[in-house]
Amino acid sequence: MTERHDGSCLCGAVRFHTEGALRGVVYCHCSQCRKQTGLYYAATDVDVCNLAIEGEDSLTWYAASGFAKRGFCKTCGSALFWKRDGADRVSILAGAFDLPSGLAAERHIFVAGKGDFYAIADGLPQHARGSPDIIVAGSDTQE
Repeated sequence: MTERHDGSCLCGAVRFHTEGALRGVVYCHCSQCRKQTGLYYAATDVDVCNLAIEGEDSLTWYAASGFAKRGFCKTCGSALFWKRDGADRVSILAGAFDLPSGLAAERHIFVAGKGDFYAIADGLPQHARGSPDIIVAGSDTQE
């Protein structure tokens, strides 16, 4: 049986489900993620073809850079997705999944740009910028 994960925004106007295995959760501490969420992004990802979205009329996309966009609910403001232009994978915020999510933390990226009001003390690998196997917006625009 194929692995399925369901989730939604806070108000439920945008619902989604994924098919297949999800990547481990990556914590992104770049300035864009920090400013959008107030802390950091905690996201997994999946092939675009394995993501189904209901309520797309309530989903809006913000071009946060010249090569990536962020998807959120225009009703409640919940941050939901991050997608690099032309990529065949999309990041999904881990907190948007219904419980139990089955997700596990994997690593931290862009820790050089993290907020000065918290410490990272979970023992997971930390990368000052991106990680070679994680698609990110680009080190030129993110801390």
